[in-house]
Amino acid sequence: MYMFKNRITIDNRQALEEYLYGYEYKTSGLSFSALYMWRDINKFSWEIIGDYMCITGISHLELEDGIILPFMFPPLTRTGEYDTESLRETILAAKSRFEDMGQPFSLRLVPFHLMEIIKEACPEICFKDDRPNYDYVYLTQDLIDLKGRAYHSKKNHLNFFLKNYEYEYVEMTSDMADDAMKFIAEFNARKDVPEHEMELLKMEEQAMEDVFRNLEKVGYSAGAILIDGKIEAIAIGGQLGKNTITEHVEKANINYRGLYQAINNEFCRNVASKAKYINREEDMGIPNLRKAKLSYKPVKLLEKYIGIFK
Repeated sequence: MYMFKNRITIDNRQALEEYLYGYEYKTSGLSFSALYMWRDINKFSWEIIGDYMCITGISHLELEDGIILPFMFPPLTRTGEYDTESLRETILAAKSRFEDMGQPFSLRLVPFHLMEIIKEACPEICFKDDRPNYDYVYLTQDLIDLKGRAYHSKKNHLNFFLKNYEYEYVEMTSDMADDAMKFIAEFNARKDVPEHEMELLKMEEQAMEDVFRNLEKVGYSAGAILIDGKIEAIAIGGQLGKNTITEHVEKANINYRGLYQAINNEFCRNVASKAKYINREEDMGIPNLRKAKLSYKPVKLLEKYIGIFK
C-alpha cells in the first residue's frame, strides 16, 4: 500500500536529496540509495506536507496480528532547522491522512537526536525503544586495519584468504549487471531457509537487478571480488550525510574461507576517502546477525525509536 502520491524514482532524486541532506539524520534508511534500493519491497512514497518532506513505507519485520502496517519516517527538513509549530502541523496532517485511509499512524526509525524535537512539537506522542533497528556504526579505518585482539579471528580468516586464493577486486559498473545477477541467483540457491524467508530473498533479488543496472545513476559505491574471472562476492553502499557510507548489501560465496572478511576489507579501503564511518545497518533482531555485527566492534549503536500517539 502506497500512502502518498509520489514514488521513489531516479527522476526525483534531486528533490529528495534536498531534504535527505538538509539535516544530519545519520540513520541508514534516510539516504536516497537506501530508499531507491528498497522502494518496491517497502512501498516507499512521499509528499511535501507544510514545511517538511514526509516519507511513508511498510516493514515486513513488524507485523500486527500478521498484518503489515504502514509507517512514516520522521519528517525531513530542507533548511536544517525544525520549527515546533510547523512540525506539529505537519505531523497532525500526516496522521489525518493515515486515518482517512483507515490506517493507524506511527513514526518509525526515529533517531535519538530527533526524538526530543518531535516530543516538543507533539508531547502526546509516546516513544518506545526499537532495538532490532539500531544501526551499527564503525570507523572505516578500524575495518581496514583489523588491529588488536578484538579482530584476531577476522584477521586470521582474511590472511587465509589472501594466502590461498588469487583474486581481483573491481569497482562494479552497470555493465556487470548480468554477471552480478548470476551471482545473486547462485547465492540464493545455496540458502536453506523457511519459505517466507525465501520469498523475501526473491523480492530482494528483483530489487538487486534494478540496482545493478542503475549503479551510476543512483550514485552507489559498489565493488566485487572476482576469482578466476567470476564474481564471488559483492558489496554495495551509498552516501549517508557528509562522512558516512551505508553498506546496504554484502554477500560472498561461503565456500571460500575468508571471502566475507576480504570483501568487507576491500570495500572499506575503496570508500575510505569519502567515509570516515561505515554504517552497516540494523540486525533486525536476528541473533546470528546481531552477533556478527557486534563482532566487528562498532564504535556506536545508533538508537532508533517508534512513536505512537497516546
